[in-house]
Amino acid sequence: MSKFIQKMFNEVPRTYKFLNHLLTFGQDIVWRRRAARIAAASGGTLWLDACSGTGDMATCLSQLARNETNIVAVDFSLPMMSKAMKNSNEKCIVFTLADVVLLPFQDNCFDGIIISFATRNINLTEDNLLTCLHEFYRVLKPGGQYVNLDTSQPKFAPIRWMFHFYIKAAVRPIGRLISGSDAAYTYLSHSMRRFYSPEKLAEIIRQAGFCEVCFKRVFFGAAAIHTGIK
Repeated sequence: MSKFIQKMFNEVPRTYKFLNHLLTFGQDIVWRRRAARIAAASGGTLWLDACSGTGDMATCLSQLARNETNIVAVDFSLPMMSKAMKNSNEKCIVFTLADVVLLPFQDNCFDGIIISFATRNINLTEDNLLTCLHEFYRVLKPGGQYVNLDTSQPKFAPIRWMFHFYIKAAVRPIGRLISGSDAAYTYLSHSMRRFYSPEKLAEIIRQAGFCEVCFKRVFFGAAAIHTGIK
């Protein structure tokens, strides 16, 4: 991914988790748990949490995992991963420093892959996102499930307008005030408003080779959970 994105996340690990909870009124916790349940329901013994950040999703997965299941948490930001490792006591989580566009894993090795609140950061261009999705497809076992949780675009125009207004009014000023990083939360505010509709993201996931692609809107369409099968 971009060096700018990496630098941005290197600046915010101390307050990142708190701001996610604050800016979503705690809904990110609910969405993450819902996505984790979907991922865990497909079973298997090796799961990948891509762009793990401070490790919230990996922790959710570990709470749903059977004893023999291991979770590989991958992120390209060492400060974010250090924060995740400090906060985690789960023996089933293995932390790996790597970029998701070039994963250091063999073909067909993971039973399931999940990514949460990070696809927008990969999507600097549609080609870049497709490169990443192809990498996920490569390391996923045939029949394995891909789960994507991210912010989205509400279907109805009045709700979408209110959502965008809130992002512009709150994400940058509050994020900058608490984290001290204007660049990070200016970018995040912009990327949330410009990200794909759930229909468009589903189409891109299909282009990467996944089948049975579907999505569920959550919180009036402010976020969406996509799934696909290899």
